[in-house]
Amino acid sequence: MPVLDYAVVRDNPRHAHLDAADLRRLATADPHEQAVAFAATVLRNPTVRGVLERLAPLDLPPWYLTAGSLFQTVWNVAAGAPDLNAGIRDHDLFFYEGQDLSYEAEDVVIKRIIGACQGLGADVEPRNEARVHLWYAEKFGKTIEPYRDLPHAVSGFAATCCCVALNLSAGGDLEVYSTHGFTDLFTGVLRPNAATVAPRAVYEDKAERWTRVWPHLTKLPWPQEPVGAVIG
Repeated sequence: MPVLDYAVVRDNPRHAHLDAADLRRLATADPHEQAVAFAATVLRNPTVRGVLERLAPLDLPPWYLTAGSLFQTVWNVAAGAPDLNAGIRDHDLFFYEGQDLSYEAEDVVIKRIIGACQGLGADVEPRNEARVHLWYAEKFGKTIEPYRDLPHAVSGFAATCCCVALNLSAGGDLEVYSTHGFTDLFTGVLRPNAATVAPRAVYEDKAERWTRVWPHLTKLPWPQEPVGAVIG
């Protein structure tokens, strides 16, 4: 998990004009260069920067900004979209508080995060990943094991390109996390995640919308055998 200097990455002109061809080239670069390019690309989105900068000074449980607002910003850059928020519905904010698994404790943190992001025009969706297993079966019809930590939670998305995350510290350290690297993301490939806890229907539904909004994407089929069972 590389830790970068936020201001240096944000202000580096080297990545200010990356396009689809550049991203495809970077798909074969070394992991550190890929991480820097990923971070610089998503930081071109002012809403992503705003969420990170609002949350960095807060005393919160460990957290990651993850999933859609990050990988879809990369897709927008690859598509040459003038609006880097195009197609982005929300900003998933994972935090991990394993001591108190009550909804009431989770709600306190949720309200602090949402309150801090007021005025950004961003639909921020915070969730305590330590208690996802308590409600997952009711929502998705499948029982899962508790997540051990934030990287474990990020690893559970339906497609490999979704398993990316950022955290910004109060001191300006930008942590970059990816379960599967950045090759699929930079090349526009939707690949079922072998470690996903999501049912096939989640992958199919999301892939249908994503390929409609971002037609340059290539969807790979769900394997005939079940994609990795519950991770635990």
